[in-house]
Amino acid sequence: MKRIELLLTVCLVFIGHVGHSQTTLVRECKQRAFSKTVSAGNYSGITHIDGNIYALVSDKSENDGFYIFSIVIDTLTGAIADVKEIEFLGDSVCGGDCEGIVFRPSSSTFYICREKDSSIVEYGNDGKLTGKALSVPDIYKNITGNFGLESLTYDEHKHLFWTINESTLPCDGAQATSTNGVKNMLRLQSFTDDLRPCAQYAYMMDAPKADSRSSKYAMGVSEITALGDGALLVLEREFFVPRNKLGAFVQCKLYEVEPSKEFEVNDEMQIDETICLPKHFICSFITKLKLFDWSLANYEGMCLGPTLADGSKVIILVSDSQNRHGGILKDWFKTIVVK
Repeated sequence: MKRIELLLTVCLVFIGHVGHSQTTLVRECKQRAFSKTVSAGNYSGITHIDGNIYALVSDKSENDGFYIFSIVIDTLTGAIADVKEIEFLGDSVCGGDCEGIVFRPSSSTFYICREKDSSIVEYGNDGKLTGKALSVPDIYKNITGNFGLESLTYDEHKHLFWTINESTLPCDGAQATSTNGVKNMLRLQSFTDDLRPCAQYAYMMDAPKADSRSSKYAMGVSEITALGDGALLVLEREFFVPRNKLGAFVQCKLYEVEPSKEFEVNDEMQIDETICLPKHFICSFITKLKLFDWSLANYEGMCLGPTLADGSKVIILVSDSQNRHGGILKDWFKTIVVK
């Protein structure tokens, strides 16, 4: 009898820890640019509103706010068929360095992550500030350089907002460079529907690919996206530019994490790799700047797009072209289909 009770206990514990089935890659679609229907920008975040309508933010827009875009996805392949810019909706406030955006259907409002002051503020559907903001923990205010809050997503089913710092906070160690081989240690933070902080988790990035001096370098998580079942997609992005520019690359890696209570941390804890969330690899891709290859794309925005007929989910990514810098970079859009 005791043996049966023990087996039942083990089974119940196992069942309690079973999450959703792991997400897998179905296909990676080619990136596309739409220079005739999309103005040059610094697009750094994207969120789905309804149907083919999405909102995007730019980290260098004249005023803080968001752009309304139409993005048409092929319903069979998940590839991008068409992208058109419709309008900009903004406030008189400017210079916020807007990096991430989400639309919350229950309130019909938008939340924008501003890297300049590590704030996450609410906007109405007219692009005006409502005066509401998420209560961001103080630990995220102590950020060096351009490595603040870069990401934002909202899980409609769990009723949780999520954000993460782009690179390592000063209290958590050294930041990755193009020469030190350091793995960034980040803090993934959730917020409840009442805009208050909830759970926090440690996340460790992969080691850099770069191993030489650079003229420009950025290694960090540029976006996260809620899959709607408690799991999150994390976009690890490494942007390396050598002194002579040719040979520049952006490597993007997509991982899935499923936050659970046993991995929770807090502001007072020293985080390290022993307490980091397990991560499941989805895919990796590299874009480059070479003599005959101008595909370089710094992907900073990502959101969940439509669900295809076979049940696959489309992940939409948008790149920051630095206003089509030098006439070489483009405002690339890309999709990845997962299931």
